[in-house]
Amino acid sequence: MKSVFLLIGLLALVSIPRYHCESLDEGDDDNNDVSIEEEEEEDNVEKIPYKPPTLEGNVYLAEPFNSKDDLKTRWTVSQAKKDDTDENIAKYDGRWSVEEPKDNAMEGDLALLLKTKAKHHAISSKLEKTYVFSGKPFIVQYEVKFQNGIDCGGAYVKLLSENKRMDLKMFQDKTPYTIMFGPDKCGMEHKLHFIFRHKNLVTGEFEEKHAKKPTANIDKHFTDKKTHMYTLVVNPDNTFEMMVDNILVNEGSLLDDVSPPVNPPKEIDDPNDKKPSDWDDREKIQDPEASKPEDWDEAEPEKIVDEDAAMPSGWLEEETELIPDPEAEKPSDWDDDMDGDWEAPLINNPLCQNAPGCGKWEKPSVKNPKYKGKWSAPIIDNPGYQGVWKPKRIDNPSYFEDLEPYKMTSIGAVGLELWSMNDDIVFDNFLITDDKSVAEQWAAQTWEIKSAQEKAKSSGRSVVDAVLDATKDRPWLWAVILIVVVLPIVLIIAYCCMSKSEPEKIQGHKKKTDEASPDEAEEKAEEEGEKEEEGEDVGPGGDNPTVTKKSKADLEADETNDADEEDEEETEEAEDKSKNVDSPRRSSPRKRKPRKD
Repeated sequence: MKSVFLLIGLLALVSIPRYHCESLDEGDDDNNDVSIEEEEEEDNVEKIPYKPPTLEGNVYLAEPFNSKDDLKTRWTVSQAKKDDTDENIAKYDGRWSVEEPKDNAMEGDLALLLKTKAKHHAISSKLEKTYVFSGKPFIVQYEVKFQNGIDCGGAYVKLLSENKRMDLKMFQDKTPYTIMFGPDKCGMEHKLHFIFRHKNLVTGEFEEKHAKKPTANIDKHFTDKKTHMYTLVVNPDNTFEMMVDNILVNEGSLLDDVSPPVNPPKEIDDPNDKKPSDWDDREKIQDPEASKPEDWDEAEPEKIVDEDAAMPSGWLEEETELIPDPEAEKPSDWDDDMDGDWEAPLINNPLCQNAPGCGKWEKPSVKNPKYKGKWSAPIIDNPGYQGVWKPKRIDNPSYFEDLEPYKMTSIGAVGLELWSMNDDIVFDNFLITDDKSVAEQWAAQTWEIKSAQEKAKSSGRSVVDAVLDATKDRPWLWAVILIVVVLPIVLIIAYCCMSKSEPEKIQGHKKKTDEASPDEAEEKAEEEGEKEEEGEDVGPGGDNPTVTKKSKADLEADETNDADEEDEEETEEAEDKSKNVDSPRRSSPRKRKPRKD
């Protein structure tokens, strides 16, 4: 959630400078909707030229798509049809292309692209040599980029089982495979498949074994429109590792962490065993020896009338709680023939407001002390309890033990058999090897360079693009943006466009005993300076030593003459102002002295 609020904050910062108060006064179209324009920023990251990778080591397939001709010379587009499917959609008519992806990180770097959406696609390529599971790791690695995002569809590869009669032109969904691996998404469900087909040593049939779900969150790999590298390692010790961008996202054992298990249970329930008719699986029963007590009367009611109750004093039995409103009048437009007989509306009876009650009084009901209810025997442990019945266990006739599920069916080709609601899905740099160092070397020359370039480009990415990506799978974020971003922007615009003028400050009436404000202290200093210019002797702190302090009575007497003194001071102030035109003193009018109320 932190990343979400960060995006919202960035959007607000970007949006605010686009609005200017001055522009609101100009003659813009009043009916134009506010729109967010995405400006294409100049790409300051210099593209590096693509350099084909080189390998030293044992490889079974290395496909970097260095030439557009590779689609015809090294890969085979399927011409088959799906079985048990409507004729109109059964054909694998989705288009493939080897071309340079848009927003390519390296100039001249080609890749295999799935070009059409809502179509069945199938394409495959033979390995340079058959991979046999004979004691070395099996490693498959390739890159995927969802250029337009992904709503529903897969980008997984199938490692096709070796078959000397294999015809890649007939590659389809029923073609036997040994391993299926890669990303898949539909709706809000994100998957990273690892499925292998294991042969039942008793029946000879193949069963799909699904690895447990990844422990890491892989959701962003489907939405960030960046190139991601998927790696699967199957080790001879029957362990597996799944990595995305060289980061481990899942690992486990072929024996313990797949479903259904490779090895069936040694024992199973006997399908022919039946539960005996006299089997008692009741853990608790009613006591068969218990009997109802003689004084137990089931006919006694739960509630009885309180015969000792008496009507409260002041109860008005002759009055009703509601009476017709005596002040109500029949409406002038009331028609008895059309509206029926008019009746005054009912109101609460005022006589009942202070009385304990009105109307007919009835004795209340109380709990019956003799009531016991329906009798039932107490519950006790069942002395004949035989436990929960289970069928007998017998040896599993289909049991086998395969302690080396690593030794899978040999692999002869790699294929992509996909259906997607999004187009322009990029596949690149397929690698199959039995040497981890070769895979690391391959990644260093391909994906690591590409990823570094994409990260450098994304540093200058539009905030609008980032927000659109974040809201693609989380539409509810638009409501958050509307409240958190748009509303504050409107308030800021309103604030910016307000008049800059401030109301004149009015000096309130103050007593002479009130503490002087900073402005008053400054004016007092100016007055003292004026007196110095006029030759008056002023003591420290602005006090005139020749002036004696007045009593409270004198001060009150002086206040009666404040009005006359104000006129004299204003005259003196005008004369001082004419004498000291160049003086740096403040030009604001002097505050009036407070008068006695």
